[in-house]
Amino acid sequence: MNLHEFQAKELLAQFGVPVPRGRIAANGTEAENLARRLGRGPFVVKAQVRAGDRDAGGGVRFASTPAEAGRLASELIGRPLITAQTGPNGQQVRWAYVEDAIPFVKSLYCAVLFDDTHGEFVLLAGDNGSSSDQRQGQRPRAISRTPLSLSQSGVNGDFEHAAQTTGINAALLPRLAKRMAQLADVAVALDATLIEVNPLAVTYEGDLIALDAKMSIDDNALFRHPDLAALHEVSETEEGDPVALAAQRHQINYLQLDGEIGLIANGAGLALATLDILADAGGSAANFMDIRTTATSLDVAYGLELIAANPRVRVILVNVHGGGMQRCDTIADGIGIGLRRIGRSMPLVVRLAGNNAEFAVTRLHSYGVAFTETTDIWDAAQKAVQLTGR
Repeated sequence: MNLHEFQAKELLAQFGVPVPRGRIAANGTEAENLARRLGRGPFVVKAQVRAGDRDAGGGVRFASTPAEAGRLASELIGRPLITAQTGPNGQQVRWAYVEDAIPFVKSLYCAVLFDDTHGEFVLLAGDNGSSSDQRQGQRPRAISRTPLSLSQSGVNGDFEHAAQTTGINAALLPRLAKRMAQLADVAVALDATLIEVNPLAVTYEGDLIALDAKMSIDDNALFRHPDLAALHEVSETEEGDPVALAAQRHQINYLQLDGEIGLIANGAGLALATLDILADAGGSAANFMDIRTTATSLDVAYGLELIAANPRVRVILVNVHGGGMQRCDTIADGIGIGLRRIGRSMPLVVRLAGNNAEFAVTRLHSYGVAFTETTDIWDAAQKAVQLTGR
């Protein structure tokens, strides 16, 4: 789940990371009123899209008065913003973020990300230079990489050395090291895969303030963060495939494809392997589906309804291996419930293995489900292809 700047800043502030005062506005009038409440100015008006390089695309503008802030917000809201990261069509701007313009003497780059290759969090830090460098769009001059480790006491890392690599004034090193440790704590606490602060501004008073923030949360960990549900709802109204986004709420990773065999699988690896096997058997999948271990039978039923709603689907292939957290009978119940809901019958090929596989077959029979049972994944793929009429 990729958050907007205003969402990321709200979360950072909750963990003690200083951010400028600001609020979100849905139109120019709101933006002007918000600016008046902030004070005399100057202000920054920022288009809220989930993409970088907003400044270069005209999505970050400065206003001297509340009236100017309102005018600039009106120019941004309701129009697409095109940056190097949005593609040629851009992203529609639904909100503008109005905040205090903070003067600064130096800016830094700081990010905490999860490195999939090494299976660890890392801290990235660099020197962005002076405020004039920022206005000229210069990138961080050098980036240091500091591995982080987790223990019962929290996040561990050489934050002091990472702070020194930025070339910041020695008097501010302890404060910068603290900010870096705060970002690491936020990443672990929220199951974030990325937290990027660029710039982290050094003010004339010696404060360190996050002027911009980008944050990505691991979708698979959202069940641990019910307090983030509201942010997830906002994200679902944004860019992207609304079907896939709705499926995520039901603990399902889903992507519609161009084939005619609907696929139900639990585990991304198993689902990808099934796609390959279907292709080898001469068939084509209508979707990718990975049912997470946290999914209930009602979630599975929702997933089956998604598949059945696709008019291209002629056969459904179920390839499930039950584990400790996801039993086969849970998925069988979801299939039974889903078929009753959709009121549409279509050939169903089922391969079940692992925890409660035999009981799951019994559950399917109890629902009155007609299906072709097989215990071999290659045999299941071949039968599914045959049932399409190919």
